[in-house]
Formats: sequence, structure tokens, C-alpha cells
Amino acid sequence: MAENHQEKAPQISIVIPIYNEEAILHAAVVDLRERLRPFGWNYEIVLAENGSRDGTLKIAAELAEKFPEVHYFSFGMPNYGGALRKGILEVARGKIVLCDEIDLCDADFHRRAVEILSSGTTDLVIGSKLVSGADDHRPMARHAASLFYNGLLRVTLGFEGTDTHGLKAFVREPLLPIARACVVDKDVFASEFVIRAYRAGLSIREIPVRVMEKRPPSINLVKRVPNVLKNLVKLTWAIRIKG
Repeated sequence: MAENHQEKAPQISIVIPIYNEEAILHAAVVDLRERLRPFGWNYEIVLAENGSRDGTLKIAAELAEKFPEVHYFSFGMPNYGGALRKGILEVARGKIVLCDEIDLCDADFHRRAVEILSSGTTDLVIGSKLVSGADDHRPMARHAASLFYNGLLRVTLGFEGTDTHGLKAFVREPLLPIARACVVDKDVFASEFVIRAYRAGLSIREIPVRVMEKRPPSINLVKRVPNVLKNLVKLTWAIRIKG
């Protein structure tokens, strides 16, 4: 990991898992910095690289060298949830943590979420692709998969919201025990994190987001299904039996 942290701890940490993103990584980070500039925040961007086979890690190192607010680490294997969990627990230093996707980098969500969290009335803000008012421009198959998956979470685990994946923002202190309690990783970590937050009685608010991806998914949707189902069974056992 690049050792170039600012002396003053940031108020906001933006954690972004990255995997085989050499085509868009540099441009996405530069663009995100420009769109954050008007906010006047003291922030850091944490790039959580996980098992890339292209030049992603090299570009992350170059970005960290060039921009003092950009940091990175390598999880060492393809594991979205593992990298995100490590970023939250071990690397992010801000009072508020934003979890983003490199193909989204939604500064408008960041602004709205930080305003809500700063009011002191909410612990976790979820940017939902499925709640009323959302604008989902992903392919129909991906939208349908999200609807099916979240319906499955409601049936098996009593999930109370509309979305668990994608954009999230939270006050770090009350959500750290939730992240530590999670037992699954890869794609299902995000679901466990959100479901455990609901079950813990934390204050959660969903807000609609506009989803316009910059590139096709880095992992084929069909290839993800067996691992997702396996981890969902593990999650159901962990929550319903172990609590």
C-alpha cells in the first residue's frame, strides 16, 4: 500500500473495489476528484484492488503517487467483498465512509448521502437502483437479476429494503461492528453488511440513484451465480441459526 497519507485524518473516506479496470481507472479517479472539488471536503479515495490480471495495480500506484488523497492496497485475489471489508475495517480513516463502484463514481450520491449523515439522524444511506425514483440504465438482464436477488433476500432473510449492492454511505463508528460480524465475502458481503445493519436496528435510509455504467461488468453475470448462491446459503445459515 502506498504510504502517502495526509497528516490530517480525512473526514470522508471513499472506498472503491477495483478488478481489471486498467481501461477506465485513471480517467475515473481524475474525473471523481474534479467533481468532488466544489464540495470542499477533506477526503481520501481508497482503491481496493483485488486480484487483477491487467495493469490495474500499476495504475493505482501511479495515481497514489500523483495525488496525495488517493491510496491503494492489493487484497491479492479476486474477492470484491473481501477487499471492500478490508478497506472499511483496516484502511479507511474517515468518520464517514462511502462505498462506490469505479464504473459509477457518483458524486451526486456522495453529496446527498453526506448531507443526510451529517444531520446525525441516519447511520447508513443506501443508493438504491430499485426504489421508486431510481433511474437504472443497465441492461435488462442485470436489472431483472437485481430484482430477483433482492426478492430472494426478502424471502429467505426478511430483508426490509430494496437494494444491498452498489452505493452505500455510513457513519463509520456504529457500522464497524457490523462489518466485523460479517462471515461471507465476494459478492454477498454487501448484502450481509446491509441486512445485519437492518437487524441491528440502525437508522437506515434508501435514496434513489441513477445508474449509468461506464463499461460492461468485469465478471460475467452467469459465472457469478453459483458462487452467489453458495454464499447466500452460508449467509442464511449464519444469520438465521447463529444470529
